[in-house]
Amino acid sequence: MDDTTDMMEALETRAKRREERRNFFRAFGTASALAGGFALTAKTNPAHAQSTPSDADVLNFALNLEYLEAQFYAYAATGSGLSSSLLDGSGTAGSATGARQVTFTDPAVAQFAREIAADERAHVAFLRDALGSSAVAQPAIDIGTDPDGAFSTAARAAGLIGEGESFDPYANDENFLLAAFIFEDVGVTAYKGASPLVSDKTFLEAAAGILAVEAYHAAMIRSTLYAKGIDAPSLISATEAISDARDSLDGDTDLDQGIAPAGSGSSLTSNIAPLDSNGIAYSRSYDQVLNIVYLNAAAATGGGFFPQGVNGTLNMSAQNS
Repeated sequence: MDDTTDMMEALETRAKRREERRNFFRAFGTASALAGGFALTAKTNPAHAQSTPSDADVLNFALNLEYLEAQFYAYAATGSGLSSSLLDGSGTAGSATGARQVTFTDPAVAQFAREIAADERAHVAFLRDALGSSAVAQPAIDIGTDPDGAFSTAARAAGLIGEGESFDPYANDENFLLAAFIFEDVGVTAYKGASPLVSDKTFLEAAAGILAVEAYHAAMIRSTLYAKGIDAPSLISATEAISDARDSLDGDTDLDQGIAPAGSGSSLTSNIAPLDSNGIAYSRSYDQVLNIVYLNAAAATGGGFFPQGVNGTLNMSAQNS
């Protein structure tokens, strides 16, 4: 039995342990049976967005993001993506392209990657179960290393690479962590943005549960980058550059922070949790999230990590340029 088989079996075992948890939510049926639930408003594009999207609309928006994260981590951790049984649905189906397994040198980072991969796969399975026949298919996803691809474009916007160069998130532990940093903070702000608008308590609990897991992931990635950044300060400065690039897309300069510490000497304070002055996590509306994953500050229906756009009704980014 090779290492890839071992890892895949470990992921399947972990997924089975989550079955009891998912069964709790499955009891509430498919999207046609959902009542109340999520309502997510657009911050800057009220003309194109519903003021109160249906529960299925919002769950499908979240599913698109989970496809992206799950495929990235699955390939990075195991060299294989999601099974075909987790990819079909309505809308234009596409493939996740360009990814490969990371040859990790830090055992802890490899273990983190496998844990997050299993969690994100579980999120995809849960959302698809909740949506039933209303679930959207996985759209085309770019998680490759091409100089003109999404990761390279994002890294270039942050000043991490120059024109014509490529950013390879699978090259080493540090690149993997920086690529994960791009996704995780955005996922937290996306779920946080929806949470005040959830009226059904069952789905509020589900949203809170996914938000908590995404926050754990983000803290795991940020903590690891911070620890490695003590010996390699360029990692810390890279997170600040990525944060600034995200803020340049979402139209709000107050929603993002890298991991640069504050103070000096005995008063030095880390910045693992990006919070406002009240110690509260930030929120993004769905179209602000699309600005970031489309890598476009303008109103668009595709680009970046989703070259053809996301599937579902909530598919246009905000006009922030």
